[in-house]
Amino acid sequence: MITPALVDELNEYGCAVTPQLLTERECKEIAGLYDEVRLFRSTIDMARYRFGSGQYRYFAGPFPEPVQRLRETLYPLLLPVARDWAAKLGRPAPWPDTLPEWLEMCHAAGQVKPTPILLRYQEGDWNALHRDLYGDLVFPLQVVIGLDEPGADYTGGEFLLVEQRPRAQSRGTVTMLQRGHGLVFTTRDRPVRSARGWSASPVRHGVSAVRSGRRHTLGLVFHDAA
Repeated sequence: MITPALVDELNEYGCAVTPQLLTERECKEIAGLYDEVRLFRSTIDMARYRFGSGQYRYFAGPFPEPVQRLRETLYPLLLPVARDWAAKLGRPAPWPDTLPEWLEMCHAAGQVKPTPILLRYQEGDWNALHRDLYGDLVFPLQVVIGLDEPGADYTGGEFLLVEQRPRAQSRGTVTMLQRGHGLVFTTRDRPVRSARGWSASPVRHGVSAVRSGRRHTLGLVFHDAA
């Protein structure tokens, strides 16, 4: 699932596409949960907070089986990259070997709100560049999974990643999420080579305007929120 080639791409660009993580049926089932309000702890209207236009909902626990499974499976696979990045930047690497242990640390620090997220974009909706930081404890990687078929269910809605490289112009990366495939990407910043060795390169992400149709994605953040 997390291949050496994927890690190389992640180190080069700050993001990388995964093999298929969810079947078409699972994608449709998860997207179909959006209107079951009881499954969610919070609904965010992006226009109200000037985050863009559109809406997303944070799951309440217990999560649907595919969401729980993917979160627990992906965390240890991404952990070596997280620890490598921390070592390059001379930072602590507080993340234990399993997600439950890490979430216990988050909860002890007051970050108790679950962060798996289901996003829905209608025609004209978009998401401003941002970072998903919910407290002092942060896992440096996260995953977004496409739940609809681009070109058939919607047009536009590309995933955007913008990186401010040290003493250089910003670099943008655009990815069209295929149904069932994930994109691993940087939560806050990542190491890049510089004249001094390694420097932290700040990164933000967002979504371009949806031109037509409706777009759903599943977001997996590996730290909980305060």
